[in-house]
Amino acid sequence: MSWPEPVTLRGTHAALLPLAPDHTPALAEAVRDGELWKLWYTAVPAPERMAAEIERRLALQQRGSMLPFTVFDAEGRAVGMTSYMNIDAGNRRVEIGSTWTARSAQRTGLNTECKQLLLAHAFEQLACIAVEFRTHRLNSQSRRAIERLGAQLDGILRAHQRLADGSLRDTAVYSITAAEWPTIRSHLEWQLQRPR
Repeated sequence: MSWPEPVTLRGTHAALLPLAPDHTPALAEAVRDGELWKLWYTAVPAPERMAAEIERRLALQQRGSMLPFTVFDAEGRAVGMTSYMNIDAGNRRVEIGSTWTARSAQRTGLNTECKQLLLAHAFEQLACIAVEFRTHRLNSQSRRAIERLGAQLDGILRAHQRLADGSLRDTAVYSITAAEWPTIRSHLEWQLQRPR
């Protein structure tokens, strides 16, 4: 049995369903909203590469290193992807990453609720010790979003990965621990209830 197993997570603003090949057309359309694949500091698939990206993520799931999801908004429209990744079952750790969201759904309650759903499942059902978040050091929008969740910066992995354009990525690593989760949970619930 794999850990973690595929699951559907539902909230008010978002639903996370196990990624499936039949999500390809809707995700190819969603990624056009903001032309997200053109951001140099991210690895978001272009519309014509969406099927290959879904295939890649599902192959990683078969190997036990990723659990990918399709993100749907409150109206049932596919608006992005996210994953548990770098899964370490022995140490009960996961990273929430490989996330992208259509521009029209950014800076809404959707992203906060997605993270709340994933964190709650990780800490309350999977008994994780810690959950990580990683992003390019220069992706200030992503870093601010991670920090708004309440995650702490663990450090910067310098020259950590080579990007598609050949440049080296410095990776900012953040985490939330199981001991911090009750406070973070209250913080996220407050964020989701306050007017935007």
